[in-house]
Amino acid sequence: MQPGLLALFAFSPIVLAALLLIGLRWPARRAMPVVYLFTAVVALLVWDMSFNRLLASTLQGLVITLGLLWIIFGALLLLNTLKHSGAIAVIHKGFTTLSPDRRIQAIVIAWLFGSFIEGASGFGTTAAIAAPLLVAIGFPALAAVLMGMLVQSTPVSFGAVGTPIVVGVTSGLDSAALSLELTERGSSWEQFLQQITSSVAITHALVGTIMPMIMVLMLTRFFGKDKSWKAGFEVLPFALFAGLAFTLPYLATGLLLGPEFPSLLGGLIGLAIVTTAIRLNFLVPKQQWDFADREHWPHQWLGSLDIKVADLTGRPMGTLRAWLPYVLVGGLLVISRVFPEIGAALKSIAVGCTDLLGETGISASVQPLYLPGGILVAVVLITFLLHRMKPAALGAAVKESSGVLLSAGFVLLFTVPMVRILINSGVNASDLPSMPIAMARYVADSVGGIYPLFAPAVGALGAFLAGSNTVSNMMFSQFQYGVAHSLGLSGAMMVAAQAVGAAAGNMVAIHNVVAASATVGLLGQEGATLRKTIWPTFYYVMMTGLIALLALYLLGVTDPLVQ
Repeated sequence: MQPGLLALFAFSPIVLAALLLIGLRWPARRAMPVVYLFTAVVALLVWDMSFNRLLASTLQGLVITLGLLWIIFGALLLLNTLKHSGAIAVIHKGFTTLSPDRRIQAIVIAWLFGSFIEGASGFGTTAAIAAPLLVAIGFPALAAVLMGMLVQSTPVSFGAVGTPIVVGVTSGLDSAALSLELTERGSSWEQFLQQITSSVAITHALVGTIMPMIMVLMLTRFFGKDKSWKAGFEVLPFALFAGLAFTLPYLATGLLLGPEFPSLLGGLIGLAIVTTAIRLNFLVPKQQWDFADREHWPHQWLGSLDIKVADLTGRPMGTLRAWLPYVLVGGLLVISRVFPEIGAALKSIAVGCTDLLGETGISASVQPLYLPGGILVAVVLITFLLHRMKPAALGAAVKESSGVLLSAGFVLLFTVPMVRILINSGVNASDLPSMPIAMARYVADSVGGIYPLFAPAVGALGAFLAGSNTVSNMMFSQFQYGVAHSLGLSGAMMVAAQAVGAAAGNMVAIHNVVAASATVGLLGQEGATLRKTIWPTFYYVMMTGLIALLALYLLGVTDPLVQ
């Protein structure tokens, strides 16, 4: 089959998903079953994938879905527990006291607190925690999901204590062979990986500093009373300050300490700097901005998560005690990821199978204690004691949280298996590359020497499909390195462009949108979210591609393996 036709077939499930979700505005619960069936037909008839492998990929997707639902449930349960304990009322009052300006609140919660959570956990936890917290303090559900999705960009490459680099790039590249070659040239794998890390940190700092500004502009343009960009630009100095408050320590950490802590420390240091600046009224706009009254909100903005702060009851408590559960979440996530012994103990409890349906080589497992869902549930139990709650209040929180999972689960039951079919299609009777690799190869062969401009788009494609920077890096790092090698360019810089693009792709990953929407009860508006997040994603990918081109051809960035 001609490469162009093969790439067209490989791309067709993505085109169909975009047509149904964005073009025809179908809800994901209608669109994704159709896309799953279409993908299965393409895999069987065009890729000649065995039915057994197709079924194993589907089962793998279902197991992964259980893990996603566990995270969603944990995030919802924590929020509902805090609602019934009265902590959300205290948190709401604290933000109102800090600043009643919704633009400032979005920057503090989504950009800074969200980046810290991303650095600690990753895997979609950021939006699952930030979105319902924004709803709890008075944001429309659709706006909250949008803010939660937009932060799935700059901090993602170093999320989950550096997993997309430490695991994704290392597993995606033939590190053993590269180590031998690097040693022969007087270098080492550690130095090569640090060069990739530094390039990722520099690129993100250049592109991502204006992300808080983009977040605020989209907030005021789509959810403001006047639907204007002007209200967003009013906060431009503060938004740029908040961007730098995160990206400067993020950059320094990436350059000096490696891939594990840039997002984590950037978020923490940024929070300290920005909240202090707000209290000192530094660069804070004089005119406050808020949404229209709730009765004027379109029904498309509203989710089933409805928290009226005025109606909340609970024991009086201080701000520290109210926030302590979120502090515990961050702390426990860091401890479980930084200390190998603790992480190994949590991972030892797993449910799954190493070889689904026999000789397929496809495995899947869920580690309920290691996943953020387990930590979130553990914090809920601590909160029950800490806030001296009654059992009936905790029972109500469990009931409210469980109800959301049914609708979210239905969509994810088709979305994630569809992704696994695409990724696992590389093993087939026709000896064809997997569908993502077929798409990437066609792009590389078509554009030649200017391929670095498109390298981030390939990374974004992988994240769009898999909903994971780490998985995208696993899929495409070796491919990106191979293209760089054939062009006589730096493989480290090309892999860095891949990693940055993959981070940006999380903003449009379908099952990330579904998961974030589920936490606020906003299922059915996935297309509306994607129509908004696609533009920041396009900005991120194009700017990263231009930086890669300039670095490779104008600045002459190289590495020890360039011939």
